[in-house]
Amino acid sequence: MTSASTKRALGVLAGTAAFALALTGCTASGGGTDDGAILVGTTDKVVTLDPAGSYDNGSFAVQNQIYAFLLNSPLGSPDPQPDLAESAEFTAPNDYTVVLKPDLKFANGHDLTASDVKFTFDRQLAIAAPDGPSSLLYNLESTEAVDDTTVVFHLKAANDQVFPQILTTFPGAIVDEEVFSATELTSDDDIVAGKAFNGQYEIASYDFNKTIEFVPNPNYAGLLGPAQNSSVILSYYADSSNLKLDVQQGNIDVAYRSLSATDVADLRADDNVTVHDGPGGEIRYIVFNFNTQPYGATTAEADPAKAQAVRQAVASLVDRQEIADQVYKGTYTPLYSFVPDGFTGATTVLKDLYGDGSGGPDATKAAAILAAAGVTTPVALSLQYNPDHYGPSSGDEYALVKSQLEADGLFTVDLQSTEWVQYSEDRVNDVYPAYQLGWFPDYSDADNYLTPFFLTNNFLGNHYSNPTVDDLITQQGVTQDPAERTAIIEQIQAVVGEDLSTVPLLQGAQVAVSGKTIDGLTLDASFKFRFATLVKG
Repeated sequence: MTSASTKRALGVLAGTAAFALALTGCTASGGGTDDGAILVGTTDKVVTLDPAGSYDNGSFAVQNQIYAFLLNSPLGSPDPQPDLAESAEFTAPNDYTVVLKPDLKFANGHDLTASDVKFTFDRQLAIAAPDGPSSLLYNLESTEAVDDTTVVFHLKAANDQVFPQILTTFPGAIVDEEVFSATELTSDDDIVAGKAFNGQYEIASYDFNKTIEFVPNPNYAGLLGPAQNSSVILSYYADSSNLKLDVQQGNIDVAYRSLSATDVADLRADDNVTVHDGPGGEIRYIVFNFNTQPYGATTAEADPAKAQAVRQAVASLVDRQEIADQVYKGTYTPLYSFVPDGFTGATTVLKDLYGDGSGGPDATKAAAILAAAGVTTPVALSLQYNPDHYGPSSGDEYALVKSQLEADGLFTVDLQSTEWVQYSEDRVNDVYPAYQLGWFPDYSDADNYLTPFFLTNNFLGNHYSNPTVDDLITQQGVTQDPAERTAIIEQIQAVVGEDLSTVPLLQGAQVAVSGKTIDGLTLDASFKFRFATLVKG
């Protein structure tokens, strides 16, 4: 990818403490520009601006500002409401009908019609990018544009309780069929040049993973209302320590994803900033590639039973509490299942099945699991982590995981790291036998921790497939009785807990830091960080 030309020279590289001073009109103490721009800093990265090609928080943090959805989550609520839609409802058990608001337009002046909506969902399924969100559309049979303002989604299974939520997130960002390709990902440069935006903002200037300038989109006519500021400049930092320093010194207004636990604790004691905490939902976990892990399907010693034993031994050796305490100072808590605590249907299946039965590690149990499967120890395990996407503590986290796995001689771990843009490509191309991922929910429902991970064609691309799990996931999505649906969600976790295509480690909360002059920062159960509410008080 090449960087788009910018409309004005920002003259900075994110990640330097002098960032704000290099911006025209900035002052170190003012925390902003003389035209009222809000300065936001992050260590997250963008993979692509194309909604068909990304399924990560860094990309969605930008896409959420520049694209609108048929349905969206209003501030303070996780429940879907019409955004571009005027109405949305089931008109038959397998038909979900959306009527658009009249006279919708993109920032470039193109009409936004039902044809664009059909195009959006057709291309998601046609492209099916390995690193994209098309797996969420597992129940979509076809999309029909009835007329300019009416769209009917024909669903495979009836009474889909999750589909309205899916329309509020990654695959539901509506794109301009006059700018985007129908068969392949569209470059960031073409998207920016084509002004193919329909959200609260358009992009005025774009320098890939360095800086983005957002200005209000006058054509936005959705649920969330107009932006409350004149512009936002998002800067990408290579080092979280510089991000912390700049928000502390007032060189930026907001720091969001990701500061270390130590930095957050330090900032809580600083009277010049405010630390904002939001509801949890973020998880951290290890993914196993079922082809390339020890005894995986494409290895010379392929053996499904031995491969499963390796995964189960890892689950019995990791000490989640130690990681939470030592590395994250309590900003994360241990996670003992696939659906995090606080969500309907959450269990503690991993605590029950592995380790000492109380959440702690148990090397004796791990050794017995390996011996019963005939696995020779120590097991050589290649483990990959990412140093720049999941926060600066990832290195310490995975060094501790390595130490825990090796402590009793059952594993030898080759621990390596790769930066995010390359990492996101490698992980879906079978490069890593086992690797780190994190997850920030798209919507507040247990389904979002099951469907993307454990369906046969999942976004992990780790070759996990269990027909029983496929059937159960489909079943819970269309079960209308809450108690019955909860029981199915619990059953899915029990089956996946035996298979262990992922090993959950930790659950965390949302954290952002702002200067005292900033109002309107909201971290809520929609899990969407929106720039449009930010104002200088």
